This record gives sequence, structure tokens and C-alpha cells, in this order.
Amino acid sequence: MDDTTNQGTIQSEAFNILVRGANTLCYNDADCIVFEKQVTLYMHYPDFKEIILGRRSVRKFTDQPVDMEDIKEIIDCARYAPSDTNSQTWEFIVILNKEKINKISEMTWEELHKIADGAKERGLEKEARLLTRSFGPYATAFTGAPALIVCLAPPYTSKFREKIFDPIMISEPSFWDEEGIKSSCLASQNLMLAAHAKGLATCAMTGPVLLAQHRMREYLQISPEKQINMVIALGHPSETPPRLPRKPVEDILHIIE
Repeated sequence: MDDTTNQGTIQSEAFNILVRGANTLCYNDADCIVFEKQVTLYMHYPDFKEIILGRRSVRKFTDQPVDMEDIKEIIDCARYAPSDTNSQTWEFIVILNKEKINKISEMTWEELHKIADGAKERGLEKEARLLTRSFGPYATAFTGAPALIVCLAPPYTSKFREKIFDPIMISEPSFWDEEGIKSSCLASQNLMLAAHAKGLATCAMTGPVLLAQHRMREYLQISPEKQINMVIALGHPSETPPRLPRKPVEDILHIIE
């Protein structure tokens, strides 16, 4: 590969590198360039887009455990997501114990059946049947995963809130819970893209939160002020689901000139 330098930037077929970060660039195990100054590697856009388009919501996993270093690395990527005034309102509980994962699945099913029974009593037989037959397996698809990540969102706190927003009561307290959840969602997306880039599969689910949040909170000893944002199944995929259709850009883009 023929590289040339120009004003501190190295240009190649795949990368643009700006003199800022780590000081070694390797094209493979043998060909490395060491710079006197540090450099930061910027991914080629098509490679980045391939990661985004290649991610799938996977619900079937192999029995292979997830390496702890891989878990730490994807959580490390999660923490670099943007957040409201850098509040970093995210925490992650990673469950590797299969019995505990099964217990959360059991809780979800139990709560689902309670809701279905209540629906039947109101004459909603069809809806109750759909809940158990269609939504139940969908909401507990994490059961076969070797790891389950519970994504938490502590309430948003900052000097702005402490010194300005709360004293003048600019918003209800529940608003700050929502602010925490927004940032936690951004971190969760980072996590899932990082997992895909490492050859792992994920599936984000809110069904267990919808159905059994109070029981999950007690079982995992999650403090009341922290919101349970979602759970993410994590593991090595045993399937590659087809890409689902997306709305055209023209349907979701609105430009004001």
C-alpha cells in the first residue's frame, strides 16, 4: 500500500490518519509504521456504514460464553456516548449466570400470564391469546443468550439542575428520569454496534421491563431512583436474520430551509 503524508495527515486506500492519538499504525501483523507524534485512526466511511447496516437483532445464540475482555471492551465503547451536560447517566449489570437469566425469563412469563388472565376476565380472549402466544416468546427471547445486560439510567443530575432548574422548578422531577433514559439509550446503541464489530450478536428488548420491572428490580437489587431502560441479550450468533425493511429517507427526512 502506497502512503503519502501531507500536513500531518496520512492518506491510504482505507484510512485517513490525523496526528493526535496513538503513535503506531499497522496494516497487518508485519507492516507497522511508528510515528514520532501520536496519531488517531479514522475509520473509512464505507467500513463504518457496513458495521451499522450489518447489525441485526439476534434471538438465537450458541452456547459459547462471551469473553470477559470483550464485555469490558464493549462497555468501554458504551461510555463514550454523548450525554446531557456529560452527565453519563448509564450503568450496566451483566448477568452471566444461566440460572439467573432463566429466573428473569420465568418472572417475565409469570407476569405476562397474570395480565393475560386479567384480559380473559374482561372478555378479551383473543388479545390474551395473542399476548401469550405471540408476545411472550418475543419478550423472553433472551433466555438462550449466554449473557444478559440490564441497562440502567440514573436520574439526570448537573450543576444546571442543582443551581438553576430545581430552584425555579423548570420541570417536574419525572422529566429528569427521562433525560437519564435518553443518554442511556445512546450508550446502549454504542454497546450494540461495538459488539457487532467484535463478531458478537445482540438483541435489545423492553418486554421484560414492561412486564416484570418491579420483580427484576427486587431480584437484582436495583435502587429505586435508577430506571431500567432495557435489557440486551449478548452472545455468539447461531443465526443471521435477514435485514428488515427500513422506511425510505424521503419518508423520515424533513428539511427546513
